[in-house]
Amino acid sequence: MRLILAEDSTLLRAGLERLVADEGHDVVASVGDAEALLAAVAADPPDVVVADVRMPPTHTDEGLRAALRIRSDWPAVGVLVLSQYVEKRYAGELLGSTAAGVGYLLKDRVVQVGEFLDALTRVGEGGAAFDPEVVRQLFARSDHVDPLASLTGRERDVLGRMAQGLTNARIGAELHISQSAIEKHVNAIFDKLRLTAEAGYSRRVLAVLRYLGA
Repeated sequence: MRLILAEDSTLLRAGLERLVADEGHDVVASVGDAEALLAAVAADPPDVVVADVRMPPTHTDEGLRAALRIRSDWPAVGVLVLSQYVEKRYAGELLGSTAAGVGYLLKDRVVQVGEFLDALTRVGEGGAAFDPEVVRQLFARSDHVDPLASLTGRERDVLGRMAQGLTNARIGAELHISQSAIEKHVNAIFDKLRLTAEAGYSRRVLAVLRYLGA
């Protein structure tokens, strides 16, 4: 895959460059701030952008806002956010946008290199890759009506794992129930969230992403 890396830590950025290059990926640009990231994407759109959330000049949410811009202006470019923080406001917008090819990992929770590389591959192939803690925080109760309130505990377990990008077979293995049972839970989730089988839209993607910001 062709990648652009956006990370303000020089050491971490160099480490990521070496890691993905060793896996055969092509780093077409490696930058340290959001403005340079957008310029690099505009000049030569990659397959995937790997971006930190907090970058210069204010070190708040520049990277995540740049990711939203990329998803809007270059929808074919996958975005994998790699951060120490869950920025709920913009993360909800990012995950609730056109959902194919989006991921959000927490740096401190990536304990094996293989986890990062697997997530990168999934995003590059148009899938989803979310840290369970990101999902948990975005699912957290808020002051407004929760559209997931009608789901059972088991259905929430299934939806949470769908949001991590797991297949039905993998979800069944983790929950120790059959794949057919998982399929029934998934269909129940679609029905309760009123996601109809409209042509051109993935109900699975809409279920795990449109409602994450709830």
